[in-house]
Amino acid sequence: MLCEKMAQTYPDVKVNMEAIYVKDGNVYTSAGITAGMDLALALLEEDLGRKFALLIARIMVLFLKRPGNQTQFSTVLEAQKTDYQPISQATEWINNHPDEDITIEKLAEQVLMSPRNFARVFVRELNTTPMKYVEKIRLETACRYLTETNLSIDQIATRSGFKNAVNMNRIFMKTYCTTPTQYRRDFKTAL
Repeated sequence: MLCEKMAQTYPDVKVNMEAIYVKDGNVYTSAGITAGMDLALALLEEDLGRKFALLIARIMVLFLKRPGNQTQFSTVLEAQKTDYQPISQATEWINNHPDEDITIEKLAEQVLMSPRNFARVFVRELNTTPMKYVEKIRLETACRYLTETNLSIDQIATRSGFKNAVNMNRIFMKTYCTTPTQYRRDFKTAL
């Protein structure tokens, strides 16, 4: 909430506005209370090992590492900022159907709007285009499948709406600078 103010007040400090916690040498910072729990688990893992940290995470019913490449922002939560019913209905539909062939025309039809007006209102309400929103939901869906299931990469790509592993791999590299396989290795400890 105060990242921009911190960056302005302390211009020599590099502020990472998306990380839930940051380690810089022996200085650690976290984004909030829940992020503080994430940081505490990371410190346990650093000092006492992954196995012990995972045990504590299980006892506390937490992720050892949150899925989503440690971002503090959820696309679904961000979409809840609008109270404009047609856009809320569209985002809910997208959230529940990431594997479908989604077009602006199809979304507009879902909420009884013209495609052009729908796209304009969507951007006004959520500061992103409908198709960028769809991509983010598909990525978050894929991340959940990667960390919570043993489905193959091809199965996850299909269920997440990427159609095939090549498309999913391309979007992962563009967004997270890693492959789905590496992402799974890094975050598979999620409970």
